[in-house]
Amino acid sequence: MIYLLDTNVCVEILRGRNLAVIRQLAATSASDVRFCSVVKAELFHGAHRSRDSQANLTKVEDFARQFTSLPFDDDAAREYGRIRAELEASGAAIGPNDLQIAAIALVHGLTLVTHNTREFSNVAGLELEDWQSKP
Repeated sequence: MIYLLDTNVCVEILRGRNLAVIRQLAATSASDVRFCSVVKAELFHGAHRSRDSQANLTKVEDFARQFTSLPFDDDAAREYGRIRAELEASGAAIGPNDLQIAAIALVHGLTLVTHNTREFSNVAGLELEDWQSKP
């Protein structure tokens, strides 16, 4: 199984706050983990807003460098449009960044690792794992 890390999982890892998440990542080969440009953008935003922005920017860069990074490209844009239309029609819209992350996961056939399963579970066909809920 190949995983795409959501922002909330990366924050837990970078802050060293959740041992279950850290253990699960350590038990998973880096070749089975993907990152994406949307998550990077959210992490860079958080780093710039932090007290020690330079150190946190470096931390994000070092962490992200371990994994293959996927862009929000034309295929993901098409998937985004489909997902957004479906969710709006059903009254279950999610945020634009989450839509982009979901689209990238679907286009590449990845399992999204997130603690935000309530929102992402609205996306049909999206495989989810919540490493924060694992023992």
